[in-house]
Amino acid sequence: MKVTVDMDMTPEEARKLMGLPDLEPLQTAMMEKVQEQMEDYFKDIADPEAMFNKFMPLGINAMEQYKNFYSHIANSAYNTTNTATKKDKE
Repeated sequence: MKVTVDMDMTPEEARKLMGLPDLEPLQTAMMEKVQEQMEDYFKDIADPEAMFNKFMPLGINAMEQYKNFYSHIANSAYNTTNTATKKDKE
């Protein structure tokens, strides 16, 4: 036996019928907060210095430290390989 029931109701009425909570106030509050954060973000984009500080809080020094860090790693790896090769030849 097959039974089909058609109900004509709004999503709000369906939520109430199933006992689900009304999340509209929560969604409204969250959307207001997201909009506020986006407006703050776009205010910073108008100022190039503020935008640069947002993406690179440590500034140019961070890039220099990053370069030096990887340079030391590369030099250490090269020196270790060269030292091992020289010992093998002797």
